[in-house]
Amino acid sequence: MQEEVDYAEMLEIPVSTVNVVRKKNKKKGDIKEKVIERVNERMEESAADFVGEEESRVAESVLVEGGVDKGRERGRRIVVGEFVAACLLCVCIFLTNVFMSDSAINTFMKSLFSPAVAADKRTYNDFTLSGIVSERSALSVETSPTGVMSFTGETMVYPVCDGKVGSLSEGEEGYTLVISHSDSFQSIVTGLTNVYYAVGETVKGNLPVGYTDGGNKVQVMLYEKDSLLNCFAVDSKNCISWKE
Repeated sequence: MQEEVDYAEMLEIPVSTVNVVRKKNKKKGDIKEKVIERVNERMEESAADFVGEEESRVAESVLVEGGVDKGRERGRRIVVGEFVAACLLCVCIFLTNVFMSDSAINTFMKSLFSPAVAADKRTYNDFTLSGIVSERSALSVETSPTGVMSFTGETMVYPVCDGKVGSLSEGEEGYTLVISHSDSFQSIVTGLTNVYYAVGETVKGNLPVGYTDGGNKVQVMLYEKDSLLNCFAVDSKNCISWKE
């Protein structure tokens, strides 16, 4: 009897005091959504990383391009500076050529661009002499004991042998002509009325080098270095030859 009473009391327990826990079953739709969310999150993270890398690359390229631009600008400045310096040098050379032909820089530049000339070591006795006036001339050439040849009269004047005009000057007694036959042997002719050659030109022993109208005495001297030569003779036909 008591057991029936206890059972009846148990049935009268209020329902509100009972906690009912129900587990929900996961549906396939929920799993799919979570997978999509996770994939989207990873994609956003990857996109952010990619954007960051691209920004870094762009910044580096800007820096590199800026450095290249600065290098190019520096190179242009150097080229312009060298061009200006070359122009100034050309102007200086031109002015020295015009106003200071014997200046050191002018001499140096001439030595750079002038072709090298081989040394002519021949001495006076290596040359065959010719007359200073024509063989058909009626003039008589006199020779002093020291070796100075002279005459007065109108005639063409010839060099004693082949050579090159070394210098030319004009004075009260006419033109003075210096002819270089080698590095050591040269002749000097004074008293000429006219000269047919300019400095640096080559003369030949069989062609006239100048003219005299007879107003001044013409003198011809032969030098070996600084020594006046008198070791030659002039015959009746005004031909010159070395003494043996």
